[in-house]
Amino acid sequence: MQSARRQLPIFPLGAVLYPGGVLALRIFEDRYMQMAKASLKLSTPFGIALIRDGTEVGAPAIPEAVGTLATIDDWDMPQLGILQVRVLGGTRFRIMASTLNAAGLMVADVKDIADDESQVSAPLAACASFLAKVIASQGQDVHDARFRFDDAFWVSLRLTEMLPLGNAVKQKMLELTNATMRLEMLQKFLRDQGLVVG
Repeated sequence: MQSARRQLPIFPLGAVLYPGGVLALRIFEDRYMQMAKASLKLSTPFGIALIRDGTEVGAPAIPEAVGTLATIDDWDMPQLGILQVRVLGGTRFRIMASTLNAAGLMVADVKDIADDESQVSAPLAACASFLAKVIASQGQDVHDARFRFDDAFWVSLRLTEMLPLGNAVKQKMLELTNATMRLEMLQKFLRDQGLVVG
């Protein structure tokens, strides 16, 4: 099956968004304000990708090649010129080519990356149990409420986004296309930290 291709505005960030994840953004630069307004008006996603080189503000940053579709779920403008949005993570994508428009916004030709196959694996039970405890302690309102504790792909991404891992590690986990391998690495981390046994 051939992956879908599309053109997508890219929002380079100092954070990684995962499929099924939730991220709060504070938007004030004109190029990203226009991008968000178009996204809201047309009900279309944009892409979020971790910054590889540069910063979030000022000159256009160079993003990593793999990112995640973002759909605005909620928004507010508490003061003129500042837009606060809540986005939900969709499909992963790979940037194939990109250009900057007149406003300095990156527009990329991207190819979708299919979700990992979610096979039942040995680390799933321990990781899912730990994740359920963390979500219960944080309150379910901070998470997208569609819990799938029997899904290795979902569990591995939720654990990756909440554990204290550096952005480089979080990006590698996003790029990995094997949920079982991701869970095995996470289980080892949790075991090494004394957070799970077995």
